[in-house]
Amino acid sequence: MFKKISNLIKDIYQLYFDIAIATSAIAIILIAVFMDKFLYLQACPLCILTRYIFGLVAMSALIGALFKTKIISKLLIIISSVIGILVTGRQIYIQNMSIEDIANLSGCGMPLNTQIEYFGLLEAIKRTLAGGPSCAEDGWRFILNFAEWGFLFFLMFLIMTIIKIKNS
Repeated sequence: MFKKISNLIKDIYQLYFDIAIATSAIAIILIAVFMDKFLYLQACPLCILTRYIFGLVAMSALIGALFKTKIISKLLIIISSVIGILVTGRQIYIQNMSIEDIANLSGCGMPLNTQIEYFGLLEAIKRTLAGGPSCAEDGWRFILNFAEWGFLFFLMFLIMTIIKIKNS
């Protein structure tokens, strides 16, 4: 039984890597949206930005699946994953700041879409990455919080893609 499951995972990794990455990134986004709507969680701007980055990972993988541009797709997945690691790492850092340091943050007081509307995309991303009290909330937790899970998934995408490139 274990051998069959192991072979199935190897086959998916070898034959359907791009589709598996895209499917898992989209599933993460859908789970986050589901939890917002049905568990009434309020996502902070950094969480929303993280979802967009998962979307970049999914689009990068779909490029590889649809157009057979494997190396370009892999490089885009790597770049998106590194950006995701940096953003989720920033949020984990903010969540572990002292209360005094959190009080000095003034970056993300508004939802991300409102910031984009008022300040433009680049300034909104800059303000969001600066962080704020809403980004410091730990919120819902299943062993790890959202930012920590996101960090692990981006790290997993990065490592798997690097291994895939080395084995090609």
